[in-house]
Amino acid sequence: MNALKALAQAEPTPYWLEDPARPEPLPSLVETTTCDLAVIGGGYTGLWTALMAKERDPSLDVVLVEADRVGGAASGRNGGFCAASLTHGLWNGMERWPDQMGELERLGKENLQGIADAVTRYGIDCEFEFTGELHVATEEWQLADLAEEAEHGIRLGHDLRLLDRDAVRAEVNSPTYLGGLWDRDGAAMLHPAKLAWGLRDACASLGVRIYERTPVTAISESRDGVWLRTSYGGVRARRVALGTGVFPPLLKRLKHYLVPVYDYALMTEPLSDAQLASLGWRNRQGIGDSANQFHYYRLTADNRILWGGYDAIYHFRNGLRHELESRPETFARLSSHFFRTYPQLEGLAFTHAWGGVIDTCSRFCAFYGTAFGGRLAYATGYTGLGVGATRFGADVILDNLGVGLAPGEVTPRLKLDMVRSKPLPFPPEPFRFGAIQLTRWSIARADANQGKRNLWLRTLDKLGLGFDS
Repeated sequence: MNALKALAQAEPTPYWLEDPARPEPLPSLVETTTCDLAVIGGGYTGLWTALMAKERDPSLDVVLVEADRVGGAASGRNGGFCAASLTHGLWNGMERWPDQMGELERLGKENLQGIADAVTRYGIDCEFEFTGELHVATEEWQLADLAEEAEHGIRLGHDLRLLDRDAVRAEVNSPTYLGGLWDRDGAAMLHPAKLAWGLRDACASLGVRIYERTPVTAISESRDGVWLRTSYGGVRARRVALGTGVFPPLLKRLKHYLVPVYDYALMTEPLSDAQLASLGWRNRQGIGDSANQFHYYRLTADNRILWGGYDAIYHFRNGLRHELESRPETFARLSSHFFRTYPQLEGLAFTHAWGGVIDTCSRFCAFYGTAFGGRLAYATGYTGLGVGATRFGADVILDNLGVGLAPGEVTPRLKLDMVRSKPLPFPPEPFRFGAIQLTRWSIARADANQGKRNLWLRTLDKLGLGFDS
């Protein structure tokens, strides 16, 4: 009952987007315009693409159109974990591209530093903190995996610290923690919506023309480029960058590779000094537990706790509806798990409870490609780890479009197997829904059975489709 009482005053809206710093929306496009590069989508992928296009070639005329408001979807609803990993974690990358993991991890670190440098260069006040991330074990079977990950990660040059039970509880005090792995240089925490708004301002300062509340209703190839139809006009562009994630206007081919998965989060009221002292948490790391159905959580600048994850919900026929952003049964489950993890915080209340959609693909990290004879490029499928990886995705988009490159130039990024390959497509409905539901049931069983994966999960592993929440 205490866990439910904690939700009594929770607003069903994303905490980040209610910040007083949220800028007023920019005007819609109400005419036909032309440009060198049109960017579709005002999330991180689109914003980074527009910004870095102007950095590569200041003479480019760049237009960015956003269907709603900049940062209003996944980029303003996530946990604010800005990770160096481009492959959705070390294990996922090792299983898919073991021969190139050294290069991928190096590029990931360079990408994270590039984000930090841009935040400084453009004066983006997004509460950026280089805290690292703490992976905690809450069951005995998870300890061996953390130790093996530490061995591989240290070999690749990461600053990792393996912690026993006493050491991890000295970092953050929970009776559920049995051990941990502190990735000291692999992640930063930030205010996700403020990053999006800051990138909007940075783009505008370089001359990017930004139109909000301007949905693109159709994309077609024209004789001299690509035509984007909007509600009140359109854009004729020589080249196009598509950064809409799982939302329309998708290229038809992408619908086979992406599914929308809803993720949910809670935000507490600010902790008192005594409550914060009961936790420790002096190093302010982001935290994730090591189950298949995992939680992620972190401190905000004003010492609230964001608590999210565990449930990952897919709705039949790629359901995408505003009402799906609220799921009381998940909020109740998350609240119960929160107080089980931190019983010393009994009486703390949640102020916000919300959901958002993740662009999920079968390999759990972004994939890339082109269309319309190379005039359009895209990056999508980040599967919940896009705060950092979207900047790398933007670089790949610009490489594919040849922005700032010599004719015919192929960058090292474009030679990566991760960039050149595609994930396996999802089956059509109703098999898609059935397969995803069976997978969710199986990973819950694995968590309850010492991590032992059943025949279905072992088959998915062999196909390169090993899945967690």
